Amino acid sequence: MSNANTTLSGDAGPLGRLLAIMARLRDPQTGCPWDVEQDFRTIARYTIEEAYEVADAIEKADFPHLKDELGDLLFQVVFHARMAQEAGHFDFDDVATGVSDKMIRRHPHVFADQTGIDSADAQTVNWEAQKAAEREAAAAQDGRDASALDGVTPGLPALTRAAKLQKRAARVGFDWPDAAHVVADVDGEFDELKAEMAADAPHDRLEDEMGDLLFTVVNLARHLGVDPESALRRTNAKFERRFRHVETGLAQQGRQTQEATLEEMDALWRQAKEHERR
Repeated sequence: MSNANTTLSGDAGPLGRLLAIMARLRDPQTGCPWDVEQDFRTIARYTIEEAYEVADAIEKADFPHLKDELGDLLFQVVFHARMAQEAGHFDFDDVATGVSDKMIRRHPHVFADQTGIDSADAQTVNWEAQKAAEREAAAAQDGRDASALDGVTPGLPALTRAAKLQKRAARVGFDWPDAAHVVADVDGEFDELKAEMAADAPHDRLEDEMGDLLFTVVNLARHLGVDPESALRRTNAKFERRFRHVETGLAQQGRQTQEATLEEMDALWRQAKEHERR
């Protein structure tokens, strides 16, 4: 027990301490019942949540919060690695070794003697070429033909995945030449949705057309150099900020939103917009 306490005290370094804490939490006899009963599927959603909380802290430039959220995200990595170690698949050292080897392999201009990569754009081209080669090798190993869309995981948020699919297709020439063409495409998809609405189309048709419209709007964002996920997060935050202003304004009048008309709430909304412009 003394050795375990020494490890938990930090003598093994911060990372060694974290790994020891995780092992202790997962101990079937003396660990935490909640941590012991978790598996990869139950923990996955927390991993995703922590990644979003990291992004939120970055968006707010809240660096004390970012430090905490990066720690929470690191804990998720350690949690998954511990469960994999218990199942005999791999351990944390394997994870760290794998990503280290990958970074060295994908940066030959830094860790080897490759020349001609003297800008961020050149590195991006080289990086994508190496990733494409890795995808082709993986497809050959699986006995199938490689696709430009290989590796775009279905688990991504829909907006992010749409942008990645479009970017991959664009690399092989399947893309509009400029944003103006995409705007026309957006107009066309919107017209199709309105036609289905006018025809009182069934729900699945409306869902299809709405999906097409959203996909095309993501394509427009990509052509404008805008990350659609970040843009929507920013708009969500703006909506929340303005709606809270509406609630506060009504509360100062001794009323709740349910007691106000749409026109009254819209006036407070426009007031919030004007305040932000100033």
